[in-house]
Amino acid sequence: MAEPEQPDEKTVKKRKLPLILGVFGALVLGGGGFFAIWSGLLFGPTPEDHATLPTALPDIGFVPIPPAVISLLPGSSSSHLRFAAQLEVEVKETDAVMLILPRIQDVLNSYLRAVTVAELQDPSTLVRIRAQLLRRIQLVAGDGRVRDLLVTEFVLN
Repeated sequence: MAEPEQPDEKTVKKRKLPLILGVFGALVLGGGGFFAIWSGLLFGPTPEDHATLPTALPDIGFVPIPPAVISLLPGSSSSHLRFAAQLEVEVKETDAVMLILPRIQDVLNSYLRAVTVAELQDPSTLVRIRAQLLRRIQLVAGDGRVRDLLVTEFVLN
């Protein structure tokens, strides 16, 4: 029987060289790609993105609306709605909004009394109620005085 031929040392080294070069190249390219993405050279923020960075907030203030307890229709699963909110206004408009706060409370109470209990129990209704109240408050307060309505408490019990 013939003995299997033993490969000499040169052919073994020639077989390992492409494997070693391939692994080394993959490591170098992987590290370079990681650095390029991590440092922002690739897929990083563009100069246009820097123009949309948030700026400092304008001078705003908050006017608290006293909590209101609205009684709901008898026979419903809940008997009262507790509602509290704050109005976001510019600082220079704070006094003017405070002056008409009773009128704003009247608008809130009138609207919330007209909403049905079934609507109040729906979780998605709060967004619609908030938008409706904000629009009514903006009409009462005058154009540009009230920027936003922040609901801080909305509890059915």
